Amino acid sequence: MNNEYNKTLVFIAGCAGLAFFGVAMLALGPVLSHLGEGANALPATLSIGIIIGTLIFGPVVDKFGYKGLLIAGSLLTLCGIQGLACLTAMPLLHLSMLMLGIGGGILNGETNALVAEIYDDQTRGGRLSVLGAFYCIGALLWTLLNYFIKDNYTLPLNIISALMVVVIVFFIGIRFPQPKPNNTVSVSKTLGLLKYPALILFAFLLFFQSGFEGITGNFTIRFLENTHHTTAGAATLSLTWFTIGMLTGRLPMGYLIKKWGGSTTLYLYLCVALAGVALLYFAPSIGYVYAATAFIGFGVGATYPVVFNYLGGAFKELSGTVFSIAIFIGLCGQFTFNKGIGLLFDKSQFDYFPIALAFAVGMMLVLLPLAKRKLKK
Repeated sequence: MNNEYNKTLVFIAGCAGLAFFGVAMLALGPVLSHLGEGANALPATLSIGIIIGTLIFGPVVDKFGYKGLLIAGSLLTLCGIQGLACLTAMPLLHLSMLMLGIGGGILNGETNALVAEIYDDQTRGGRLSVLGAFYCIGALLWTLLNYFIKDNYTLPLNIISALMVVVIVFFIGIRFPQPKPNNTVSVSKTLGLLKYPALILFAFLLFFQSGFEGITGNFTIRFLENTHHTTAGAATLSLTWFTIGMLTGRLPMGYLIKKWGGSTTLYLYLCVALAGVALLYFAPSIGYVYAATAFIGFGVGATYPVVFNYLGGAFKELSGTVFSIAIFIGLCGQFTFNKGIGLLFDKSQFDYFPIALAFAVGMMLVLLPLAKRKLKK
């Protein structure tokens, strides 16, 4: 049996999968107001699904390979999107959100692990950066479809579904890397990963990164409305600038990582994010707000590609499981920050929002040299 695969085709498959995760993460935003009473509980179900998918993908791809689970994750995502388009009963919508979350969690983790595996240390960082850009492309495609198609919320969902069917057929038709040898995958080896300080430190770097991204997406609009007295439409547009900033930041990362190294590149990007947070706090007009959110998006776009580059090179035998652990801890950070800022906003303490953003960036700047030092040992 011929086990060879075309690296370029596999990379294209990874990019397509992560673009659909970008859609999954934002799928509810434009749709929620159309779904009736009880719909505000659907995002929580989506988050639970993403956590489940994140825990599933690592051990499965290490033991059984990428192809089957990538197709399964895409089909679950497709079913969730079609559930949003076609269903109205709230229990069925919750089931759809659970499928969308599980599928999205699988696509996010598996595509990053896949690209980290097929490229060597010289090219991995750049390819992961390009892969990360496709998350932004998927998110932008989804927001633009909903911007231009305002009167029929099901049409954008059906357009995305049609694109997904084409991509799933593409997945079926190409070869993927083979599973790890059976003797490299075991429960004891999986649990043994938790004893490596480098993995835990990098995972907690993602804890603060995900917390930063989570509260930026969920609370920037309310912060601007309550502190800068920005209109709802103008505040919402700031998130588009955040996504554009992240996309812009990820495109040149491959060159910068090759020239300066991963840690220097990440330091530079995090300093840009910190400058964006300061500008957001003191912004005198909406133009400065848009610049601030673009700087913030640019600055935080480097963290996941750089961390995955380090982990993918250090833990090649169980890369899928390592990514699963790291992303799971990252999602815990997203939940923690969302919960904390939500409680503060309930008390109208809106000025803590930029402080929380600055704290998250500061912790990443502290953890990066510690994690890198442990990795060398």
